[in-house]
Amino acid sequence: MSNTFSEDQLAIVAAVREFTAAELAPFANERDQTKQFPVDALERAGRLGLGGIYVGDEVGGSALSRMTAALVFEELARGDTAIAAYLSIHNMVAWMIDRHGDDVQRERWLPRMCSLVDRGSYCLTEPSAGSDAAAVTTSAAREGDGYVLNGVKQFISGAGSSAVYLVFARTGEPGPRGISAFVVPGGASGLSFGAEEKKMGWNAQPTRQVVLDGVRVPVADRLGTEGEGFSIAMSGLDGGRVNIAACSLGGAQWALDRTVRYVRERETFGRPLAEHQSVVFTLADMATELHAARLLVHDAAEAIDAGDDDATSRCAMAKRFATDAAFTVANSALQLHGGYGYLSEYGIERVVRDLRVHQILEGTNEIMRMIVGRRLLSSRAAPSAAARGSSR
Repeated sequence: MSNTFSEDQLAIVAAVREFTAAELAPFANERDQTKQFPVDALERAGRLGLGGIYVGDEVGGSALSRMTAALVFEELARGDTAIAAYLSIHNMVAWMIDRHGDDVQRERWLPRMCSLVDRGSYCLTEPSAGSDAAAVTTSAAREGDGYVLNGVKQFISGAGSSAVYLVFARTGEPGPRGISAFVVPGGASGLSFGAEEKKMGWNAQPTRQVVLDGVRVPVADRLGTEGEGFSIAMSGLDGGRVNIAACSLGGAQWALDRTVRYVRERETFGRPLAEHQSVVFTLADMATELHAARLLVHDAAEAIDAGDDDATSRCAMAKRFATDAAFTVANSALQLHGGYGYLSEYGIERVVRDLRVHQILEGTNEIMRMIVGRRLLSSRAAPSAAARGSSR
């Protein structure tokens, strides 16, 4: 790891690595095959401070920087990409409550979320509203001293297991200005869940529909003001994109490390695979792509920490490049393993499957290109690295 990181950051990474080696990596294949959601391991992660990584410490969070968070998520994903990605989503929900909630809301929800006794789910996507997030149709009708929520949310990680659901629903006019945010407890009357989705990957975390049928939510559980929901939903996505990019790095790095060991041991045509030039070239490309992706991810994390005006564009760049590169690296790792890479016991095919969805969630990579391209063409286009100066 780079010597530009502080002693505290290195110590945090070492602690997460130890946790990952004991709690995640040994069971990743089994969880994938049996669809086990490791609630006990998550609570142990909470005791390590991983339930509120960048939540304020006054409500139980760890109050770490986004740069440190990126290091943490990469390390977690080396053990189990699916669980690391779930922790990214949970942390995004906790941060939104910390950032946009009042003191009563923060004290009510965050201590148990930071300890991962209570887990959170982010409920924005709908069956007919994916990339077009402003088109949500879930309604929140004002009634007395609260709201009545009706609608369906789609592809919700942790649904059915989480205790806290951050739900975005329409309280007003069409478009983004008519959306508000609500914190809905898992036991709310009228809240139910669809069957667990059968997915290509991420089998270690449950994904279900969240169904809201006359769910009553008091005004006190609205997050922010009425009509502020869309901006709240978007506020967490820069960090979420960096986190999921970091998770991609971790999964792909694990696959590369395994592949380096494999080609040293595996012989073909009378000599180790590592002595074949084509294999050496492939490994070199894999390492180069991951290194470039890591630099972009760290740059984006620093942009968030610094509050840079171009943080959103840099986060989109990092998310697009890192998730594409990581999937390609993992797929190359499978190819270099030959038939063994296709076997579940080696774990390579699991990582390939888990990483594929990272190119879709937190905004598809096509949406990332739109964000970067539109900023480039706008009058607020980001300055070059030379113009803004090195961030290190």
